[in-house]
Amino acid sequence: MMKKEDVLSTASALISGQRADDYGSLEDNFGRIAIMWGVVLGRVVTTEQVALCMASVKMCRLVNSPDHADSWVDLAGYAAIGSELAG
Repeated sequence: MMKKEDVLSTASALISGQRADDYGSLEDNFGRIAIMWGVVLGRVVTTEQVALCMASVKMCRLVNSPDHADSWVDLAGYAAIGSELAG
């Protein structure tokens, strides 16, 4: 299991580095996801809701495999992304 500092630093590196390069800015990427989910769900979805739902996916996966370090890292990343988008 990773130490809390390692989880946070790894999440920070991922959401600020390679993933940002791969997927674009948080606003653009989560905005596109929100639009697509809105079409599927037939309602308006916000970028903050996308972050909450993605965090929920990670939490559900952790119920089955609580020792899966990548899911903890991703959960921390989605929390940080949601906080920034909500701000």
